[in-house]
Amino acid sequence: MTTLTKARRPAQARILRIRLLSAAITGLMAMVPAAPATASQAELHTFHCLHGCPIGAPGIDDIIVREIYTLASNDLTKMADWVAYRVTPLSIGPSGERKWAADPWLDVEETLEPKDYAGASQALGVDRGHQAPLAGQSGTPFAADTNVLSNITPQGSVLNQGAWQRLEAQENDLAQAGNIAVYVLTGPLFERVLPPLPRADERHRVPSAYWKVIVTQDGRMAAFIMDTAAPRTLDHCEARVTLDDVELRSRLVLFPRLTVRSFRDLSPELGCGS
Repeated sequence: MTTLTKARRPAQARILRIRLLSAAITGLMAMVPAAPATASQAELHTFHCLHGCPIGAPGIDDIIVREIYTLASNDLTKMADWVAYRVTPLSIGPSGERKWAADPWLDVEETLEPKDYAGASQALGVDRGHQAPLAGQSGTPFAADTNVLSNITPQGSVLNQGAWQRLEAQENDLAQAGNIAVYVLTGPLFERVLPPLPRADERHRVPSAYWKVIVTQDGRMAAFIMDTAAPRTLDHCEARVTLDDVELRSRLVLFPRLTVRSFRDLSPELGCGS
C-alpha cells in the first residue's frame, strides 16, 4: 500500500485534511457574535456526500477527504463518526489484500495502530470492519485506502461476515444492475459500554452498533441499524429503520443541503420486500 507521508501532503491536490479546532476558532472569533448553526450553513462539499456531508459531529473530529471516501475521525473514540462513499459499476472489484495501516493524516495520539487490534478477535469476537468497504472500491487504484485504520472499527465478527456484508453486496448489485452511482453514509453508535481492545495503548471506544443510509440521485433511500452482536441469522432487511431513527441515535444531521426531504423507498432494490 502506498503510504502518504507528511512531506508529500502538499502534492496531493485532491486529498484534504481539515482540522476542526474548536478552541482556535473560538479565539479567533472572540469579537464576533456567535450565530446558531443551521443545516443550510453546512460548508463541507465532496462528491462522496450527496446533498451535503453530515453535520453535528464533535468539534474534535478530523475531516479527511480521500479519492474514495470522506470521513470524520473522532479523536476521543478513535473511530470515524461518519464515513461517506460512492459505489459505481467501475469502482467495484474483487476484495484484494488487507494491509492495515495507521492513518498517516492523523497525529499518533489521534488514531489506532495495527498492533492495537492484536488479540482482539479472540478476546472480543471482533473483526477489523471496513466502513467504506474494500470490495466496493477494489476496481479503483485507491482500494488500499480502505485499510487505513480511520476507516476501520472493531465490528462483531458475525455481523461483519453476515448481514453487514450482505448489505454491502446489495449496494454493489444495485450499482451494477442500474448502472448508477450509489451514495452511502455509515457510522458507529456508542449506546452501551463494551470492553476495549485488549492491547490498545490509546484511549478509544468500541462501537455497540452501526448505521447505514443508502441513497440514489433519483430520490430513493433506505436506512439500517445493526447491533454489533447481531446473530448470523439476521436478515439485513429486518434492520431497516427510518432516517429519523438514524439521525436521532447518531446525533447527526444527514443531507443538510435538502430543505425538503421526500425520499422514495430504496429497500426493494436492496433485496427487501415491502
